[in-house]
Amino acid sequence: MTRKTARLTIDGEPGTVELPIHESSAGPSVIDVRGLSEQGIFTYDPGFMSTAACDSDITFINGDDGVLLHRGYPIEQLAEHSSFLETCYLLLHGELPEAGEKLEFENNIRYHTMVDQQIHQFFRGFPRSSHPMSMLVSVAGALSAFYHHSLDISDPEHRMLVAQRIIAKMPTLAAMCYKHGVGQPFMYPRNSLGFAENFLHMLFGTPCEEQDINPVLARAMDLIFLLHADHEQNASTSTVRLAGSTGANPFSCIAAGIAALWGPAHGGANEAVLKMLFEIGSESRIDEFIRRAKDPDDPYRLMGFGHRVYKNFDPRATVMREACDRVLEEVGAAADGALFRIARRLEQIALEDDYFVERKLYPNVDFYSGIILRALGIPTSMFTVIFATGRTPGWMAHWNEMLSGAYKIGRPRQLYRGPVKRDYPVGRFAGNSA
Repeated sequence: MTRKTARLTIDGEPGTVELPIHESSAGPSVIDVRGLSEQGIFTYDPGFMSTAACDSDITFINGDDGVLLHRGYPIEQLAEHSSFLETCYLLLHGELPEAGEKLEFENNIRYHTMVDQQIHQFFRGFPRSSHPMSMLVSVAGALSAFYHHSLDISDPEHRMLVAQRIIAKMPTLAAMCYKHGVGQPFMYPRNSLGFAENFLHMLFGTPCEEQDINPVLARAMDLIFLLHADHEQNASTSTVRLAGSTGANPFSCIAAGIAALWGPAHGGANEAVLKMLFEIGSESRIDEFIRRAKDPDDPYRLMGFGHRVYKNFDPRATVMREACDRVLEEVGAAADGALFRIARRLEQIALEDDYFVERKLYPNVDFYSGIILRALGIPTSMFTVIFATGRTPGWMAHWNEMLSGAYKIGRPRQLYRGPVKRDYPVGRFAGNSA
């Protein structure tokens, strides 16, 4: 097959620079610009919106057509037929597990859910009012102190073991962040429960009484984890890769990813949805906020509609919408009836109003996941913590993929616009010593 190249002509310079073009299995091909450094030139791409920093076999997104594939499997099919842990295995290993492999993987996760008792002491140093994400980023990074000298990141078996440890311990740490904030005792994980059931047990259980986990709510929780498991080279995943390229401890890399996810432009969207619903407050005020959203001179915008990547319908939103219906029917949500009626009315407008339809401002995954989490009784401050718990297998899959191949330490370049070399003005202050 003939190899394609791009040719770049630079004004005032003789000849052209030939740059190879690498074909992708799906999506845009890329121009390999590494040869430009030999010419003393770098590309300029703020936000890396047109730059591929790596090659990957894990996740593919076609935002124009609303497609999300994990290792080639459509997210809709995984959501219908798979589970969060099976999707974790797929992301890490590249293939769906056989029955024995699935059982072994689930057992490995189940028996790594506990954290060292000394981790409990970390929480004593946090004020009760601490944001759960501030605690999670701290204790996740602190795990590196417990798993450092025994870890060889050049060993594939070690990498897979640490991936399983992190996936297993994240829901335990997440629940501990919540329990500390409400002043309740930590609940130990139970090996008899599935992943999502165990999380709900640790989140809402108390030592005072046995708790029955509603299977409908557990399935919805598992689905939220699954739909957030990976989303290609987003800000937090790229952060994990960049930190990992230095050879840093993987728990520290995950802490870096959590910190990036904490930003409201990344992981806080479903929390923003609930804040918007509370701000609207009443069905009678919906038209007012719709008018504001349509007004080009008003900076206000509705949260949870449209997506930066998906120019069509978010494929995860369709699945989440069905789960939202089941959860609201199951719990009744009487206490938040007005809130959910506002959400339903906004959804109807977004799906029918020409303004939203023409601009493809459909409800996205954050719109529905925020409503589900609220219906489950989870406070908005915990939403991004749950996002981080679900995204962990994606982070670990990308970290492992990077270390499995040839990689270089990340070192973005810059367009320098500051002063050129200048001399320090000696004696500019009276009394300066020579």
